[in-house]
Amino acid sequence: MRLQERLSDHFALRDPHKAMLVGIRELAPEIMARAAEIEAARRIPPDLVERLRSIGVFRMFVPRSHGGLELDFPDGLEVIKALTRLDGSVGWVSIVGAVGSLFAAASHPDLYQRIYQDGPDVAICGSSQPGGTAERVADGYRVKGRWPFASSCTHAQWIGGFCIVTENGKPVPGPQGKPQIRVVVLPAHDWEIEDTWYAAGLEGTGSHHIVLRERLVPDVHLFDLEAPPRMAGPLYQALRQWLPLFHGAFSVGLAEGAVDDLLALAHTGRQQLYAAVPMRESETFQFCLGRICADLRAAQAFHEVQVASHWRRAQAGTLNDEDLMIEGARSAVWLATTCVGIADASFALAGSSAVYDSSPLQRRLRDLHVGAQHAHAQQRQYVDVGKLALRRSAEPAA
Repeated sequence: MRLQERLSDHFALRDPHKAMLVGIRELAPEIMARAAEIEAARRIPPDLVERLRSIGVFRMFVPRSHGGLELDFPDGLEVIKALTRLDGSVGWVSIVGAVGSLFAAASHPDLYQRIYQDGPDVAICGSSQPGGTAERVADGYRVKGRWPFASSCTHAQWIGGFCIVTENGKPVPGPQGKPQIRVVVLPAHDWEIEDTWYAAGLEGTGSHHIVLRERLVPDVHLFDLEAPPRMAGPLYQALRQWLPLFHGAFSVGLAEGAVDDLLALAHTGRQQLYAAVPMRESETFQFCLGRICADLRAAQAFHEVQVASHWRRAQAGTLNDEDLMIEGARSAVWLATTCVGIADASFALAGSSAVYDSSPLQRRLRDLHVGAQHAHAQQRQYVDVGKLALRRSAEPAA
């Protein structure tokens, strides 16, 4: 029996969400033991990618019609948080895999069939920066470009990149006069990877630059993310509204891991230089730990509420709302800021032992700071949040 068929039978016989969490718990010791290897390689080792594939990471948001699990969105985020709690880079590539399958759901049916012709466990990645151009020609588009931050490109099977559509060398106007954007998706072997990922954090994500030399691409390989959804079901109504919530799951999962690491250090009986008692017996340590735990619980609760609200709207068929995009951004930015603070405080409280590469706390801190630099978690998003608050406050009471 083929691997894909065995995996399908495995998930059919068990609750797929619970089965994935069990698989993650079984894999946890190996992921944590290989953290230094992941960072040194600047990618997830191929055998570990296959373990993630066997757990179902790449199929969790693929529709059941194509052999996927089609998990409810909150369940999928719980899986991502569990992986991120173990290792930031592993969590990040799991997000890329989940987002990739949702992006693919917006593609032309013929392309979608080709992507999943051999089963649902397909690793898809790409770059959402419009680093390419797609020139309209008689037989399709001439596409070329160079895109940054293509996380997971070292193990992806399909890769996509956002392109500005041009005609006669000039951008084609889209909505509100902005340039029209299309996503080009091609097999990974059609792309070049530039070894550029030397970063302050999330080192194991393989987020290199990708390059596409000028080539003729048929229409079927490009699609518009703003077009009406091609698939039924709450997961596939609108992609943009989900993206900030993925970042929230990443921030919360990493903050949970930082607190786990701090508690583990305290339970070793460590006593810092010049301290009168071990860390865990110090009221100063206990006070600071209490503040950290309160911040973490607030972050967990905020994310849970935002995810539940979005999922209710998705089930009601009203997810595709610009205000929801802003609400999601509000939560992503606040969570990133709060969780960076949790990691910073945990690192400081751990003392000098946390400065070594062998300490997971310094890695959590670096990963959270790099994750907070992402566009969906940037403080500038608060401008739109403020505008929304002003508009709503000026509206007549219902």
